[in-house]
Amino acid sequence: MTRRLFVQAFLSLAVGAVCVVYAVHGMDGHAVLAAVRALSPTAIGLYLLILAVTHLFRAWRWEYLLRPLGASMPFKRLLLISSVGFMAILALPVRLGEFVRPYFVSRERNVRMSALVGAVAVERIVDGLLISILFFCAYLASAGALFTRELRFAAWLSLVGFFTLTLFLVLAQIWTDRTIAVALRVTLLHWLAPKRAHQIDDKLRSLISGFKPLADRRNFSIFLLQSVVYWGANGFGMWILARQMNLPISLGAAYVTMAFTGVVLSLPNSPGLVGQFHAAIKLALCAYLPIAVVNSSGMAYAIVLHGIQTLWYVCLGLLSLPALSRTGAHVSLGEAVRESTHVAEEIPGN
Repeated sequence: MTRRLFVQAFLSLAVGAVCVVYAVHGMDGHAVLAAVRALSPTAIGLYLLILAVTHLFRAWRWEYLLRPLGASMPFKRLLLISSVGFMAILALPVRLGEFVRPYFVSRERNVRMSALVGAVAVERIVDGLLISILFFCAYLASAGALFTRELRFAAWLSLVGFFTLTLFLVLAQIWTDRTIAVALRVTLLHWLAPKRAHQIDDKLRSLISGFKPLADRRNFSIFLLQSVVYWGANGFGMWILARQMNLPISLGAAYVTMAFTGVVLSLPNSPGLVGQFHAAIKLALCAYLPIAVVNSSGMAYAIVLHGIQTLWYVCLGLLSLPALSRTGAHVSLGEAVRESTHVAEEIPGN
């Protein structure tokens, strides 16, 4: 492990530890255990059904970012790769798993991995913008009355942050040379390491080529539509599970909770999202429920939601691995993670 990865892993563990302390502070353990035990198989089945829909759309929509790059794949193949990739994203710290999907695709299609990482950046930034807009609109609709100071700050910060990143995607696609020149000038690479600057120029150009789907109106429109369905189903599933666990939140509150949690999880994550996921759910629910309810049934809800999602993605990922290995895409997830991380370290900004 390189020094940089070691530092990132250490910081992710620290973030996870802080979030765990916040999440369990004041938690009523007996009430949480009772709420978890009272969960019916029907509730789990309903949520799993909706989770299957979100999984399919989350995987399928990436096809419409791959097409403009000449990396189109059959849906069955894309689903296998995506399932393994989603498992890696969930399990690995600081979002190192994001590079697994691009690595598998680059092995099967003659496309540079840096361009595929650029497509992932488009996917992540668009997701962030969509949930930030939802989060901010909820904040405006409530006139700030329900939102705590932390939630108000997060609403403004996430909207401004993801809007700025979206603007960067567009400008980099339109004025590629100027964007690269500014990036090299800001980092002083031309002065500090002129030979290295030439290599970075090439890699940045390849990364920005992954933003090409933004200019493909048809494919990008389909991607946006599927993203809306994906996030819509995600929030609806969270509301259904909350209702099944007798957590008194409205459909709108469920979507706000989803949006805030999504914003928090877009940051470098703790391993398995442990603590980070639960703290985000708790902080969001505090805007709608008394703290005593949040520390009992609210925390039970966060634990069940995280547990079901974790088992879902891990099981599907493990089941998909043998199919990938049989076709020679890769031998093991460990090797894919090592190789993808090694390649990703050569990409500027990672």
